Amino acid sequence: MNLNLQKDIFLGFFRAGMLGYGGGPSSIPLVHTEVVKKYKWMTDEEFSDVLALGNSLPGPIITKMGGYIGYRVGGVIGLLNAVLATVLPTVFIMIGLIGTLSRFQDSPVIKGMTQAVAPVVGVMLFSLAYSFAKKAKFDLGWTVTLTLSIFSLIFYQFMNIHPGFIIGVLLLYGLLGGKVKVFTEKEKE
Repeated sequence: MNLNLQKDIFLGFFRAGMLGYGGGPSSIPLVHTEVVKKYKWMTDEEFSDVLALGNSLPGPIITKMGGYIGYRVGGVIGLLNAVLATVLPTVFIMIGLIGTLSRFQDSPVIKGMTQAVAPVVGVMLFSLAYSFAKKAKFDLGWTVTLTLSIFSLIFYQFMNIHPGFIIGVLLLYGLLGGKVKVFTEKEKE
């Protein structure tokens, strides 16, 4: 067992868990930074695949991603290590802050703090989505990327289709080759 690797797994996921205020979605860009940019355990494409798979399964996404990435990088010990590192910050923060927040919940400072976090999380998620869109442009092309994005938005936002089903269809599309052949009139003949 590589103790330095296990230490890095723990610290990477612990940092993401500690700084990811607002739940799993706010932690995803932090996990991306640790896993792809800092430690280089995965490429952007591999990370996006893990993210898509994690979104399609029930339960907290950060824990699922931590478990998978930890297992892939450090085996069973890495899996346990990463899951523990993702859960501990939540436990510590809940124990420490819930009592404080409940005592000062009407304070304008506390209200301002919680309202100020939402735009930061929004910018972080937009940044991650933008980097994935740039990657998709090269793999699929702008036309297919925009078409899949628009259809996904319509199905999710206006038709109330569960995101797990949308992600499942997109995964199936990718598994079947991920190419849509557009025929011109000349090619049809």
